[in-house]
Amino acid sequence: MHRRLFPRALALAALVAVAATAGAPTATAEAPTPALTRLTATIDSILADSRLAGAQAGVVVVDTATGETLYDRNGDRRLVPASNTKLLTSTAALALLGPGHRFSTTVSADGRRRAGVVSGNVYLRGGGDPTMLAADYDELATQVAATGVRVVTGDLVADDTRYDDARLGSDWTSDDEPYYYAAQVSALTVAPDTDYDAGTAIVHAAPAATAGGKPAVTMTPPNGYLRIDNRAETVSTGETTLSFERAHGSNTVIVTGQIAVGADPASEWVTVWEPTGYAADVFRAALRRHGVRVLGRTVPGRATPADATPIARHDSMALAELMVPFLKLSNNGHAEVLTKEIGRILSGSGTWPAGLTAISEYVADTGMDTGTLRQRDGSGLSRRNMIPPAQFAALLATVRAEPWFDAWYAALPVAGNADRSVGGTLRSRMRGTAAADNVHAKTGSLTGASSLSGYVTDADGHLLAFSVVLNNYLASSVKGLEDQIAIALASYTDRDPGAARQAPPAAPDTPRTPEGRECSWVKPITC
Repeated sequence: MHRRLFPRALALAALVAVAATAGAPTATAEAPTPALTRLTATIDSILADSRLAGAQAGVVVVDTATGETLYDRNGDRRLVPASNTKLLTSTAALALLGPGHRFSTTVSADGRRRAGVVSGNVYLRGGGDPTMLAADYDELATQVAATGVRVVTGDLVADDTRYDDARLGSDWTSDDEPYYYAAQVSALTVAPDTDYDAGTAIVHAAPAATAGGKPAVTMTPPNGYLRIDNRAETVSTGETTLSFERAHGSNTVIVTGQIAVGADPASEWVTVWEPTGYAADVFRAALRRHGVRVLGRTVPGRATPADATPIARHDSMALAELMVPFLKLSNNGHAEVLTKEIGRILSGSGTWPAGLTAISEYVADTGMDTGTLRQRDGSGLSRRNMIPPAQFAALLATVRAEPWFDAWYAALPVAGNADRSVGGTLRSRMRGTAAADNVHAKTGSLTGASSLSGYVTDADGHLLAFSVVLNNYLASSVKGLEDQIAIALASYTDRDPGAARQAPPAAPDTPRTPEGRECSWVKPITC
């Protein structure tokens, strides 16, 4: 087990307080104050909403300064947390890898070099960087050309051996595979945008000039790895009904449907099969543009020889900076890469099992009772993840003592802040309420599972940690109930019991997204 990183007293105090009264509406050892009684009644009434009839609800609220549990409903119940799982992955990554950790992508060559000719292979070695763009591969090609290399007689070897070859989580459902939030994980990959949706390409379709013509289909980044089968049609008038489909095991994207003359282009984020080959294709094209020809084949999955000569390198942004797109936009790919990177750094094995073992050891050191939970992936896409809300509250209370806490706290989505880089998946929620620009929390969504866990400053200036996990409901959305709880906490004061709300606070309507998906998982993003 790794060394303990900081005192556990606060976490254990919070955890003991939660565990001592698990299942009770409130969790104070003494008689509750009138204000706390009213807060309890408010949250109880929110959870009595008909949308939760027959469902499971777990809610825990803890004062982070004192460890006092202000509210506990089913805090010890194991529930599917969806993307709240990222709270464990992100804190473990910062603690175990360090906020300054960077991913490196390198190019090396073996064999003899003479007069611009490499009589050997060139190796593109992936370091796991999920933020590699086509522009970054172009910069690597620029560096290679600057060394004087013009011809490589051997192969382009795509080295993805930093991690294993398990591309998809073992519990992920097959119907998620084509969608960008379930992209394959590789140590060598490409992102098409600055959301850093690694392992995907954006397919665009624009109408032809006249009805009857095929739409013009392009990709970002341009590549020869995906093949387009364009069966779509341009019509004179009508709604756009284009569909972009990639079958399992294939890199052919079938475009069907219609788009009207003069209509705005349509775009779809499409996952690729085997991202390693995708990255190699983009890099080979970049080399060609810079006057470097590789005469051999592209060979994936072979390690770079120890005696190969480095000729180019790209380092990613620091991990603390990566936390922003990761947490604000609930990026599943980042979570899985970090899980494998943790395994690689701590045990030399870039696998899900190794990474999850290290994450479990870290969160146990913070005071979480890992005997009460199960984590199966880094992102929360697995439905076999089960984490009690009380354990989230214990983690949230403890990590405030970490030296990287301020950066992590800032990277959490902020309620009601319209700036996408600040509000993230909460930017359209709780606007115009006491929770706006106050609540910093991680969202979570799967069909029948919704969660919101994080921090809120109450009306007395106390920082509260809270976790709301809702499962097995049949309603299209229960986000409004989560928001009502957060708003009630933001308005809570113990100084004036009469000011504590008795009726559930109103929560503004939230934008509709497809059932079971995060706001940021819907591209193009409109919520």
